[in-house]
Amino acid sequence: MLPKHLFVLMLENRAFDQMLGFSMINGRDAQTGQPPQVSGLTGNESNVFNGLTCTVSKGADFVTLADPGHEFTNVLEQLCGSSATYPPDGAYPAIDNSGFIAFYAASGAAPGEVLKCFAPEQLPVVTALAQEFAVCDNWHASMPGPTVPNRMFAHAASSGGLDHTPTTDEILLWETIGGFELKSGTVFDALRKKGVSYRLYAGDDFPMVAALKGISLLDIHDYSEFAGDLSQAAFPYGYVFIEPSYDVLNEFRTSTSQHPLSDITLGERLIKETYEAIRNSALWETSVLLITWDEHGGFYDHVSPPAAEAPGDSSPKGEYNQYGFTFQQYGPRVPAIVISPFIPKNTIDHRLYDHASIPAMIKAVFGAGPLTARDRQANSPDRLLSLQSARPDTPASLSSAAEAAVHPVMNMAVCDLNTVVASRPDETVDQGILPVIIHSALRQELEMSPDQGAQILKRVQSIKTREQARKYLAEVQTKVRARRAARTPQQISH
Repeated sequence: MLPKHLFVLMLENRAFDQMLGFSMINGRDAQTGQPPQVSGLTGNESNVFNGLTCTVSKGADFVTLADPGHEFTNVLEQLCGSSATYPPDGAYPAIDNSGFIAFYAASGAAPGEVLKCFAPEQLPVVTALAQEFAVCDNWHASMPGPTVPNRMFAHAASSGGLDHTPTTDEILLWETIGGFELKSGTVFDALRKKGVSYRLYAGDDFPMVAALKGISLLDIHDYSEFAGDLSQAAFPYGYVFIEPSYDVLNEFRTSTSQHPLSDITLGERLIKETYEAIRNSALWETSVLLITWDEHGGFYDHVSPPAAEAPGDSSPKGEYNQYGFTFQQYGPRVPAIVISPFIPKNTIDHRLYDHASIPAMIKAVFGAGPLTARDRQANSPDRLLSLQSARPDTPASLSSAAEAAVHPVMNMAVCDLNTVVASRPDETVDQGILPVIIHSALRQELEMSPDQGAQILKRVQSIKTREQARKYLAEVQTKVRARRAARTPQQISH
């Protein structure tokens, strides 16, 4: 049974073992029907640092005090050891998952923190969904590196050769030549060609997807509208991509993305709300919800990622390529849960997936694509919908997220950047995903004021600190909200 609606919620920076390694989920194998256990932890997995052996442990903190690095070179060390280097011939070094603790300790953090994993009772929402539907325990980040290129694979089965987090200077260079180019386009381009409508929901004003060429302000809607939209008589959108809030300038403190600096229970609430909105709508029996995380965030996972098919649309040392990466290597495992009433309860899927499996599923469901060699050969999760009729016993509601020292959930309705104080205001703007958030704002401002392109680019070029970034984002936020409030009913239904 193919669905009519595909919903994708992508969160941030969590490894499979950290989230579900101790879940001990037993179920039925998606291929054989046999009763397997999820590929998780025994409790004996370890890393050695300065002669000290540290093992994985239960009871990860809801908020991590230090953010583990996960840029390309960071992940290389984590997977291959502290002495590893990426060779000129592009052959990824042998992987033994030995460098997680040494790399984390080098940042001044307590070494054992990166091996702490959640107990099932700490994540009641994620654990319940993994037990109730299908958990994919062999879903990998699309490349061993950071958020931005991995998210691009979800949208395009490629990062166009980008193997690192871009700087503001790089982003400005792209915009002077018409934007970042993905040679085969994105799933949104492919859906438009097939006449399939889509909608984007965002937890704040500057979702990363808005940085993509071809995404319009009309496509983006406040996540606070999500449940209400699903309750309407008609919901014409075939594909829906959902982004959490980020709160980047405030160290992610109120982010719903499950970034390690944020309270993970806020993301649990977001997952619960998303599932229940779909489950209790008239769309339930014609929908699939896929929940995954963009990359491992520097956290330990015991499974060595395998070799990958290169997308075939870029070359090492190309215009977006910093390290000569060939894209012939997957990154570490991330959690992935596929939800539909047509999936048998307690399904465990050991088949190989990566974020290019999202475009592969879009091709299977809507006939849009493929885009690159990567999604052409990727497994599509649609095969998990194996029941002839919808299960009547799927839960209408889930247990509440665990209690922690939580902050109020922020969304576009309440997160006013004019009232936010940027943490580390004088530090460089080129940190983490902040340049991509600026890129999202830049593209939205260029759409609103196309005749002022030169002035807008000059303004962004002048941004050097986090406080300057906050001021710019606050100004664009005001414009975006005014434009959103002025949308006509016809534009809202776009």
